[in-house]
Amino acid sequence: MDIGLLFPFRNPPQWRKPFPQFYAEQLRQMQIAETLGYDTIWLTEHHFAEDGYSPSLLPIAGAIAGMTSRVRIGTFLLLLPLHNAVRVAEDAATVDILANGRFDLGLGQGYSPAEFEGYGIPRSERASRMEEGIAVIRGMWTQDPFSYQGKHYNLKNISMVPKPPQTPHPPMWIGASQPKAVERAARLGCHFLGGGDSGSQQLYDAALQKYGHDPKDYHAAQLRWVYVAPTYEQAWNEVQDHLHYMLSWYGRWVAEANDFRGADQFGQLPPAKELRNMTDKLIGRPIIGSPEDVGRQIEEMTKKVRTTHLVMGMHLPGLDPAKSQRSMELFAQELMPALR
Repeated sequence: MDIGLLFPFRNPPQWRKPFPQFYAEQLRQMQIAETLGYDTIWLTEHHFAEDGYSPSLLPIAGAIAGMTSRVRIGTFLLLLPLHNAVRVAEDAATVDILANGRFDLGLGQGYSPAEFEGYGIPRSERASRMEEGIAVIRGMWTQDPFSYQGKHYNLKNISMVPKPPQTPHPPMWIGASQPKAVERAARLGCHFLGGGDSGSQQLYDAALQKYGHDPKDYHAAQLRWVYVAPTYEQAWNEVQDHLHYMLSWYGRWVAEANDFRGADQFGQLPPAKELRNMTDKLIGRPIIGSPEDVGRQIEEMTKKVRTTHLVMGMHLPGLDPAKSQRSMELFAQELMPALR
């Protein structure tokens, strides 16, 4: 199993540090993660957030490439409809060169109305922009010259130089939770970025077979919020306020999008100290506790949900990096060997 960490670069007002200092601390955490044996550093994108939730992933990925030598670098995920796919193809190829073939491109169609409004892009076009964008990126990476004509792109005989070193191209992933989007990931032959939900994973695997693909040839990454401390109480006491802040914002975004079944419940959080009593009802179902607690819950998930890549969000908004580092170290020492 590939074991990775998600870095959202969230710097909330109540715990704010100067952004150059904050970015330097996060990048240092990634170097430590590589030393500890983690396999992949995942980046994630949003826009116009009060805490600076990372809006520009590929420059960060390039910085990571220059500071590491082994760990893979992936996007979980880049919101493709908000970007020009030609530019994404060129920038991602450059990152793959800088990383010497260690880059994975994970994509999603997005959901937040404010983000589409901010970019002046109709939200109704997100699916078509997603599909055309993937076709453009793949074509530019593998064909020379490349032409494409669609609703959003009209390209004639373009040649991209340099191309990414990975052949035929860097792994491409799609993150999705709604049935149509999950099926699209399989139809387009992309690996799957999931949230630990067995239903979505089963739908993806069934769709792979429907479109003539063998699920054994496709990766399944599952994202969970994870934090480890010597005891259950210590773990929750250290992260409850940061988790509450994060879930409050996800709840607002999900409710505004109105795409998700049962979205109303996500905006109705109890006080931070009570979150530990309702983890199954929280977005992402956090896994927080002692090594024994965390190990048991990860084992339960991986028995139910096909998981080739475990993606853990340990770096919660505003959390002291010293605490995140201790969690990374404890997980690496106590749990990583068994998962290997």
